[in-house]
Amino acid sequence: MKSIGERIKDARKSAGLTQLKLAKKTDLSRSYIGDIEKDRYNPSVSTLQLIAAATNTPLEDLLPSTKTASSTGRGVRIPVLGRVAAGIPIGTVEEILDYEEITPELAATGDFFALLVRGDSMDPTLKDGDVVIVREQPTVDSGDIAIVLVNGNDATAKEIKESPAGITLIGHNVAVYTPQFYSNHDIESLPVQIIGKVVEMRRKF
Repeated sequence: MKSIGERIKDARKSAGLTQLKLAKKTDLSRSYIGDIEKDRYNPSVSTLQLIAAATNTPLEDLLPSTKTASSTGRGVRIPVLGRVAAGIPIGTVEEILDYEEITPELAATGDFFALLVRGDSMDPTLKDGDVVIVREQPTVDSGDIAIVLVNGNDATAKEIKESPAGITLIGHNVAVYTPQFYSNHDIESLPVQIIGKVVEMRRKF
């Protein structure tokens, strides 16, 4: 089975495009396209959509073995990119740990990634070792569970409570995690940034 890079390269050549021309049509860099074709990176669904449109190729023709239909023809696989702490925040590990599958309908609603939960501050909602499916988005509603970056590079999974004065990160296991309030000033200065909404949890037994 062809890799994603091979599929994109074939689509580009079939459309009569050089890497530079494809870069101009998609607003991606030529070097990034070159890296994708060499399978150095796994592009997001939105990037695949840009390339598909520019090369007049059906999106499903670009889906690689790491983002491909399951044996039922229904699933789209996404990589588990790193670990996330459900407790004291830890740095995100930039490596593919595993793969999870989501429906094409869900995949079409945005860019998704999966993260492995570490810690027990969200117990029993999220347990150590659970995998969360996350849709990339900069805001969530109060009561949603989100992946939040604290101090710019530490990722944590917490319930979000918004107020005019700031946001509170709430752990469901109050015995080990006291709700942490961040003022609007803290949000800007630390910073505190929401990077996605948890839309699903996967638990292995």
